[in-house]
Amino acid sequence: MKLKGIFISLFVIMLAACSTITETDEGSSTQPEKKEETNLEQKLISAAAEGDTKTVLELLEDGADIDATDDYGVTAVMAASQRNDADTVKTLIEQGADINIRDNNQDNVLLYAGAEGFLKIVKLAVENGADTSLTNRFGGTALIPASERGHVDVVEELLTNSDIDVDHINDLHWTALLEAIILGNGGENHQKIVQLLADHGADVNIGDRDGVTPLEHAERLNFKEIERILKESGA
Repeated sequence: MKLKGIFISLFVIMLAACSTITETDEGSSTQPEKKEETNLEQKLISAAAEGDTKTVLELLEDGADIDATDDYGVTAVMAASQRNDADTVKTLIEQGADINIRDNNQDNVLLYAGAEGFLKIVKLAVENGADTSLTNRFGGTALIPASERGHVDVVEELLTNSDIDVDHINDLHWTALLEAIILGNGGENHQKIVQLLADHGADVNIGDRDGVTPLEHAERLNFKEIERILKESGA
């Protein structure tokens, strides 16, 4: 009986060992698959960053996740936007890319393209339903840095063809109008932007955190033409 008990115990141990080996084998068999998936996404983002639309489409056909992100939170469509490659951005949007995903720097397609003055990509984003209420790391919409940097065509596109809030206030307590004056140079482009903002209903009397108004900032900076536009607009 003792021997029989020993044999039974050994049999149970062997069964358990076999089960463990099987589980280990099954677990390891999924690893190459996972690795292959990761490689696909990495290749997709790299191809988009290089403007290689053909490879982008091939990788999507192979099953790459179109909205996968790299270590910086960058998607393929964001990588193409950073390159200012409107064609690849358009292709990815047509394939279903989510243009609202923000990267680790809190930028997405519209926010990045707006700040950089990439008009074609801004238009693509607006036409394809970009969420204009999303903000960058400074709490500003795409309109604010575009106004600051003098991107007249981008400002006009956003004000004319999107539902962007012309009076959105960022973390510095600045509107697009304030930022165009405080950080602008008072030149022709910023004059046009101030006029565009006023024409599209910007409140010319919203002050900064200290209550200093756009007109007071313009006067301090000696931006005479901007002073005139503001006064004519009700400042």
